Amino acid sequence: MPNEKDRRIVRDLAKKVAEIADHPDQERRRKLWFDHNALKLVKPPIFVSPEGAWAEMMPESALVCEDAGMRGWERGLRMRIFAWENFRDDEVHDADVHVGYCVRQTGWGAEPEIIRGDTPRGAYKWKGVIRDVGDLAKLKKPTATHDPDGTRRNVETAQELLGDILNVRVGGGYWWSLGIIGELAYLHGLEEVLLDMCGNPEFIHRAMSFMTDARVEWLESLEAQGVLSLNNRNDYVGSGGFGFTDELPSPGYDGRARLKDMWGFCEAQEISGVSPAMHGEFVLQYQMRILKKFGLNCYGCCEPLHGKFDMILKIPGLRRISISPWCDMRVAAEALKDDYVFSWKPNPSEVVVGEFNEDRLRDIIRNTLEIAKGCPVEMILKDTHTCQNQPERFTRWSEIAQEEAGRIAAMR
Repeated sequence: MPNEKDRRIVRDLAKKVAEIADHPDQERRRKLWFDHNALKLVKPPIFVSPEGAWAEMMPESALVCEDAGMRGWERGLRMRIFAWENFRDDEVHDADVHVGYCVRQTGWGAEPEIIRGDTPRGAYKWKGVIRDVGDLAKLKKPTATHDPDGTRRNVETAQELLGDILNVRVGGGYWWSLGIIGELAYLHGLEEVLLDMCGNPEFIHRAMSFMTDARVEWLESLEAQGVLSLNNRNDYVGSGGFGFTDELPSPGYDGRARLKDMWGFCEAQEISGVSPAMHGEFVLQYQMRILKKFGLNCYGCCEPLHGKFDMILKIPGLRRISISPWCDMRVAAEALKDDYVFSWKPNPSEVVVGEFNEDRLRDIIRNTLEIAKGCPVEMILKDTHTCQNQPERFTRWSEIAQEEAGRIAAMR
């Protein structure tokens, strides 16, 4: 049981979050994301997602709670406060805290050997365990089983701790991407997947078909158990951006979330270098079977998608497309027009590696926004795995981004 000191620390932080949530600018931000997701040409929304850099800005030494569970609450609340006080972006800070459904999940029944180096948070490699068609028999379909009593206990605990200060919401997510190809690369090996697209295409098709069928069954199981959650408000969706929209849930919604009431998301980073034809044959046709179940969809992450827009734009319900630093911006702007969200990911290395060059950063932002001025653009600064222990880089980048976003909005 947490001690009274820990409880007081967490509750005081929650009160600060509640004060932030009551700030009048939160409503402006909400409206901005709603309009943006509705494809209106408003000021481009901006979001700073420090990701790995949080390890520098919010290290273990910054936490004071003793109980492990309370340290988790403390970290999450401190991160929300830090973001509000230091980032000049358009993230909405609300008074909600989310408690996930208690769901026991199984994996594929096989795990590759992971080989790590000595560098903390450094690169690693792995040895796949599924070598050929015969090995597919080793895989088991993932399952998910809801524990209602566990969910009830978790909600009651959160309510008792914070329910008089913040809004305790039950719900959460079970996946980031439903791209499938990443899971196959993990089980088979990345180089092996790329080589087998040419040398053993039957295996790739068999594996992708089996894994797609299994993930669809898994999704339908979550839906049947009533443990899906709407992600159409202040919810991170896709590889960046927030889900604010009145187009979801879909007609017929009765308070129990279905797949078609939600945003879906797939990407294919592992096959960035393959041709559009191979992307479509070995990956996209399988992803389509998943994406068609959702009400609105996001596609892409770090992979450059120019050259593949013709087939990607056929995804049902497609709304948000990731435009990575390696994408041809002019090709993307011409393809997307004002029909899709242009989810631009600036190159994080320009912000967090070497000298912080304000003039160069401004030029990059200004040039990109001018190229895409006819598109509903959002700027998502992510994959920032360090900030060189200088969080002020995020502050200044977001200030520059806001200035340039306001400039392009005035030109429209």
